[in-house]
Amino acid sequence: MAKSADNKKTKSASDLPENGTLKTEGQELNAVETVSRFTDFDIHLFRQGKHFKLYEKLGSHVMEHKGVVGTYFAVWAPNATYISVIGNFNGWNKSGHSLAPRWDSSGIWEGWIPNVGVGEVYKYYIVSQTGEHLEKSDPFALWCEVAPKTASIVWDTWYEWGDSDWMKVRKEKNKLNAPISVYEVHLGSWQRDPSDPLRFLTYKEIAASLVPYVKEMGFTHVELMPVMEHPYPPSWGYQITGYFSCTARHGTPQELMYLIDQLHQAGIGVYVDWVPSHFPGDLHGLYRFDGTALYEHEDPRKGYHPDWKSYIFNYGRNEVRSFLISNAIFWLDRYHTDGLRVDAVASMLYLDYSRKHGEWIPNEFGGRENLEAISLLREMNVAAYTEFPDIQTIAEESTAFPGVSRPVFVGGLGFGMKWMMGWMNDTLKYFQLDPAFRRWHQDQLTFSLVYSFSENFMLPFSHDEVVYGKKSLINKMPGDEWQKFANLRLMFTYMFTHPGTKLLFMGGEFGQASEWNFERSLDWHLLEQAPNMGLKDCVKALNQLYKDEHALFDHSFSSEGFEWIDTQDRENSVLVYARKGLDPSQSLIIALNLTPLPRKGYRVGVLSEGSWQEIFNSDSETFGGSGIINYDPVSSEAHRWHGRANSLLLDLPPMGAVVLKKKGAKKLL
Repeated sequence: MAKSADNKKTKSASDLPENGTLKTEGQELNAVETVSRFTDFDIHLFRQGKHFKLYEKLGSHVMEHKGVVGTYFAVWAPNATYISVIGNFNGWNKSGHSLAPRWDSSGIWEGWIPNVGVGEVYKYYIVSQTGEHLEKSDPFALWCEVAPKTASIVWDTWYEWGDSDWMKVRKEKNKLNAPISVYEVHLGSWQRDPSDPLRFLTYKEIAASLVPYVKEMGFTHVELMPVMEHPYPPSWGYQITGYFSCTARHGTPQELMYLIDQLHQAGIGVYVDWVPSHFPGDLHGLYRFDGTALYEHEDPRKGYHPDWKSYIFNYGRNEVRSFLISNAIFWLDRYHTDGLRVDAVASMLYLDYSRKHGEWIPNEFGGRENLEAISLLREMNVAAYTEFPDIQTIAEESTAFPGVSRPVFVGGLGFGMKWMMGWMNDTLKYFQLDPAFRRWHQDQLTFSLVYSFSENFMLPFSHDEVVYGKKSLINKMPGDEWQKFANLRLMFTYMFTHPGTKLLFMGGEFGQASEWNFERSLDWHLLEQAPNMGLKDCVKALNQLYKDEHALFDHSFSSEGFEWIDTQDRENSVLVYARKGLDPSQSLIIALNLTPLPRKGYRVGVLSEGSWQEIFNSDSETFGGSGIINYDPVSSEAHRWHGRANSLLLDLPPMGAVVLKKKGAKKLL
């Protein structure tokens, strides 16, 4: 068993009294000693914005000093005139345990308090230069009270990991030419306790059902929407106050580690959402932490986000850069996560994002690009991949900013992948159309291949598409119930056979009927109905197809892996294309019939002569379809079609997709 990155186990919560306070005979409860975990080099790196493991230094750390167990506290607040630690252990006495500023003008206040251990609740009491009296949570706290309470809790990240087998192979599972199919999960609403729908399940309870479900469905990874502490549930976790603290709504840090460990032991990777773009103005959080705009910009034209009514990090302040990059590294290090999905990157890249003329300040060259944020993202990616070369970082970025997923050394931002927002918007617009009108909009499906290989794209049907009146995926589809489910099976088949990795938000895989509601469980009872179970089985089969067929992932981000066969049959609304892998004999042909009319004897040009076998059909009766299947292998004819010397005749199912493979093709070793 491997231990976490903590140097050693000090004390666990089970070792302590209920109030978390350690009593040591002969020690004064209110004593504070000047003890430091910082070296001069640490301070140098911190000031330069190059300290990427600040969580080992700042915050609260249980440690022995002179043979006594206590807690070392360190906080960055350069504009404070007085700081003390307040908590249950001293009756929230503001003058009992004052910290001392370091001699080096780093702005760090520190001190060691005996008899305080794991489980103790605390805050920092700060007096600003203008005389404000503030009570702040610890920016580096490892755990916090359950909201709406706001105090920090002394904790550690010691855990006996059991995922060594996964960690040895995750490089192969995470590489860009591997099949990556992501199941996006909001832990608070994936499931709730049926006997008490208002109660959040614990991380361990979630593990008991989520792990086998994801494994059964064949997803290769899960993406957890923000698991960091946040005060406002309707923010879904994107308004964070505890960047180093997992949300206590579901349990302790060790219980979240257990969930990740169990996923890893089942062969499932874990990405987590990371939010370096903004933070809320809650008074106990980062906002005006020492009475000044410490983490954010003072000027609202750079420091306030008009869309989210939140505050933007000061990316040009070196200490803030150390904070953010340390936070990214923390989740990869202490929680063994396999990657970060970085939220709202577009809002970071542009100074005029969601701002009118006169509401933003150009950069030093007169442009709209946020040069400091660009620099931060590049440095974060370099640091993350240097420390953990077998992870992935994924940008949610919706503009045409060049090189988001290109290496830093060629001028890119250095992300491993980027969400393909244009593809998502065009695809949903197309599939919401009545099939009678699709013939005039076929370019909405074909246009994505014009730019598909300009970035390493992930195809997302995320949580953002099923809220705020946008309808659930199943209810975006036109027609009666049968057509809705057929349309969705067809759209998912198009997704899984399109170049790029995949992401699907929870509930979409079985046809969740209502919009996503963060306050309630998914409607699992729908799986008692045949259409929903059929859709679930279809997604399960698509995941298996994706993992089995090298043609679908060998060249996910290269034009070598894709070839159009026909884009011109607008009259019948049929598209035909090929996917190709490293072994040409493994190539696939995909035909989409985007109308409810079956096409009998439809001629398709093929890559080579021979016999072709149907290996997937979204219209299978198993999935709830009509069962128009090409059961027998279809032999090609020397009949020129679609500009090719050979072709074959297929039966195309209504609102359905078929996938063909050369009969007898041996799998690539």
